[in-house]
Amino acid sequence: MAQRSAHPVVPIALLVFGFVAILLLTIPTEDIQEAPGFMYGIVLDAGSSHTALYIYKWPADKQNGTGVVTQHRECHVQGGGISSYAGQQGAAGKSLEACLDQAMSDIPKEKHQVTPVYLGATAGMRLLHKSNPEQSAHTLQEVGRKIQSYPFKYQGATILSGQEEGAYGWVTVNYLLENFIKYGFVGHWFSPGRPTVGALDFGGASTQITFATQEEVEDEKDLIKLRLYGQEYSLYTHSFLCYGQDQVLKKLLAHMVKSQGYSESVTHPCYPAGHTRTLKLGSIFNSPCTTESKPDSYIPQASLTVQGSGHYEHCVGNVSEIFDFNSCPYSQCSFDKVYQPNVTGSFMAFSAFFYIHSFLQRITGITVSTPSQMEEAAKTLCSMTFDQLLLLAPEQKSRLQDYCTSSVFVKILMVRGYSFDETSFPHISFQKKAGDTSVGWALGYMLSLSNLLPAERVQLKKALNLGAWGTLIFLFVLLLAAVMVFILLRARDGRKKGVSESTI
Repeated sequence: MAQRSAHPVVPIALLVFGFVAILLLTIPTEDIQEAPGFMYGIVLDAGSSHTALYIYKWPADKQNGTGVVTQHRECHVQGGGISSYAGQQGAAGKSLEACLDQAMSDIPKEKHQVTPVYLGATAGMRLLHKSNPEQSAHTLQEVGRKIQSYPFKYQGATILSGQEEGAYGWVTVNYLLENFIKYGFVGHWFSPGRPTVGALDFGGASTQITFATQEEVEDEKDLIKLRLYGQEYSLYTHSFLCYGQDQVLKKLLAHMVKSQGYSESVTHPCYPAGHTRTLKLGSIFNSPCTTESKPDSYIPQASLTVQGSGHYEHCVGNVSEIFDFNSCPYSQCSFDKVYQPNVTGSFMAFSAFFYIHSFLQRITGITVSTPSQMEEAAKTLCSMTFDQLLLLAPEQKSRLQDYCTSSVFVKILMVRGYSFDETSFPHISFQKKAGDTSVGWALGYMLSLSNLLPAERVQLKKALNLGAWGTLIFLFVLLLAAVMVFILLRARDGRKKGVSESTI
């Protein structure tokens, strides 16, 4: 008698189950489910010239949020930095309202209570603290009260040190470039083994340089050690207070007013030829950065006429004099008696560096990727009249007279100060954003304070979403049912076979 063929239920079920399971395990989670809930964090970057509010987000189901924090929104506060409101009761806090209101809309209401908000003030407040500690403390308290009036999780307002600002900027740059860890195709975080990138920041009142170095850092104040993702980093970082863009413009004006005998009219070689402006002496000498050039007595409301001459060589000579390249108590220095090891590797230059570099290239048509090209571009820019500049960049009318100064300053800072040369300068990338995230210290600050940067190496594997698990459980139950049916059918067949054999 021919044998009855086996039921195909189990093999088919196994094949279906195996196929769907493999499909679910290999397809990225994002492709098969709605995005998981997000956690949010807010950082207010209270700079010297203005305040910016950044909202970051990360999937709520990620351990430590590692490698997945992205920028959600940003809002730029109208008006000056919070330090500019010193002595104006309630003004600093009120200036933040529009952006805090915007954050209320940008973050889901159910997340407001658990969204941490941090305010970090930089060089503008460092200068205010230096000249008037009481006003500085009052301003911080005032903005703190304003933030606390919103339903977010207030984490404090503080003045960052120059070292912190530099280090957090370095963390941001390398985090965004995925130089610490990267998410791999196989579903694991791994170290990409890439070298880190140095960070060059240029704000309104200070400038920072930070990079990893293997050299001995002779001044311990400029050394910071970080342990991230199981890797230890030895960083050189220094912040030059009074060398931010706004303060450099004041320092240079103060230097020329002094060198030209405090007359009522001065010639400015960095201003475009034919350009004249009038300003108050108090607007120059109201900063701790111009103290050394300040006259013993003067009338702050007295007017000063500044006439541009557009003379590149004289501009370079005057800007060079606001640096001190003459003495160094260490084996080598950048300037102002500050130790600096040799620059190594690639760098990212952001903040005002990006805007100046971009303006130079756009106006002159010269690609600026070497010191000689930067010199050529700066010389071309400084030789233009104000009217020529106005035709090329009418939207920048209020700033046009300052671009020659800023360009020359950046050239001297980079080449004579930091010692970038024809070989190392091309490794500087001038950027405003990395992906959709603004580059600066704010992201690194939030990552560090929120413990989103683990010190030890992470071992993470991407988990399936609930929908995928539900499907697998359903298939497993279906398989069990098929097996039970198969067993029952086999048992029935066995009984029938036994009966038929007994009747033969």
